[in-house]
Amino acid sequence: MGHHKKIALIGAGKMGEGLLGGILAQKKVLPRDITIFDKVPSRMQYLKKTYGINIVEDVPSILAGADIVILGVKPQDMRRLLEDMKPSLKQSSLLVSIAAGITTSFIESALEGKIRIIRMMPNMPALIGCGATALARGEHATDADIADILELSDTVGLSVVVTEDLMDAVTGLSGCGPAYGFMMIEALADAGVLMGLSREVSQKLAAQTVLGAASLCLQEKNHPAVLKDMIASPGGATIAGIKVLEEEKFRGALIKAVEAASLRSGSLAKK
Repeated sequence: MGHHKKIALIGAGKMGEGLLGGILAQKKVLPRDITIFDKVPSRMQYLKKTYGINIVEDVPSILAGADIVILGVKPQDMRRLLEDMKPSLKQSSLLVSIAAGITTSFIESALEGKIRIIRMMPNMPALIGCGATALARGEHATDADIADILELSDTVGLSVVVTEDLMDAVTGLSGCGPAYGFMMIEALADAGVLMGLSREVSQKLAAQTVLGAASLCLQEKNHPAVLKDMIASPGGATIAGIKVLEEEKFRGALIKAVEAASLRSGSLAKK
């Protein structure tokens, strides 16, 4: 992508700051080439002091020199922002929306032009550089645009490209999935306490165990079932535990959870 790209961030909440931190940590863009605008002045001052980036006082000012404009406002504030952007937006700018449930067609319609737009769906662990992010392109975005934004999104974890009709499935899986992971860690930790471990030790072991399993899946590139079978020796402790999980419909419950979250995401987006 190159350091010459000028990036504007409108709406600097936690996710916007997480992306900002990743971009700067990986030196994909220099601080002097990033400008932010947020409706809370104290928030802008904090980010300026922390990251050494530029701040401006209004939307037209931030759009003037931007090559890439990241829209980080809350979904309910998007319509008003697009109205404010419309008179000043350069046709050459690439827009990136991280607002949940806001489609690229909604943004294109509101701005009434052949706007290049990419929708980005990061998840909560992106805040610490361990995110799972999906990108979907709008009608006018190019392969080069996707390549540029992949460079940015990869600074906060792993990124994939999907068609926009699959974004609800992404929400149900990786968007909501960390909550399911937290519940699994909590349950494993409770089980450790039940069997006599201290709360502190049990929670550390549970969290690290889930982290290690996930890391092996990504690094070994084996099917999860292959890795599971490597642990489950004949007549052993692991297969006894697996038997209980199968009887309690563990996998089926997770599948139903992702399905329900995906369907709810679709209905919320329509609203």
